[in-house]
Amino acid sequence: MAELQLIPVQTRILTHRDDIADAIVAYAGDIIGPEDIVCVAESVVAITQGHFTRPEDLKPTWQARLISRFIPPEGSMASIYGMQAAMELDGKWKVLGAFIIGAIAKVFRKSGVFYQLARQASLTDDVTGTMPPFDKHIVYGPKDPDKVAEHIVQRTGSYGAVVADVNDLKRAAVLGKSRGMDPKRIARILIDNPFGNDDQMTPIVIIKNFASVSKKA
Repeated sequence: MAELQLIPVQTRILTHRDDIADAIVAYAGDIIGPEDIVCVAESVVAITQGHFTRPEDLKPTWQARLISRFIPPEGSMASIYGMQAAMELDGKWKVLGAFIIGAIAKVFRKSGVFYQLARQASLTDDVTGTMPPFDKHIVYGPKDPDKVAEHIVQRTGSYGAVVADVNDLKRAAVLGKSRGMDPKRIARILIDNPFGNDDQMTPIVIIKNFASVSKKA
């Protein structure tokens, strides 16, 4: 009887010179079957897209300096450079407005509103948030993650593919998915974070036997 298996796939360091689908085929093509889901870490997708910047290339605004003071220190947005990076894409006034609305929402005990409205604030990884040598860079969220997932399916022949944002704090989210994928279900499967973006260099995870297990369920 087939069971779900999560298989982390080790790669070399992937850079902006790589195509993520080519890398998946090169390192995992021989283990991906038509009943499997290919999962790839969002930060690595963004890196292969060249979607990152260096802190020294940013000029923090007063808005970034103000808002970052109110972010818990473990968050990427606690850094004025991380906050400024998000503002470069979302706009400083949009991010400031999202912060004000989020603060009001907290009065009514509704959390997470700031990150819902300022999407780049939730997707951007500050320095040390990704694997070397990109731990000296600020990495944005991936561009067109649904399109990336569809491209991976076409290249690998897998049942499905997702671009996922998962950490060791039991937080998992699917940012991009191929057609037919249930993002909440996939996020639950990945909740224990099988990825390894540091020394492990396992930014790809294969969920084996997903289709057959789903049919039996």
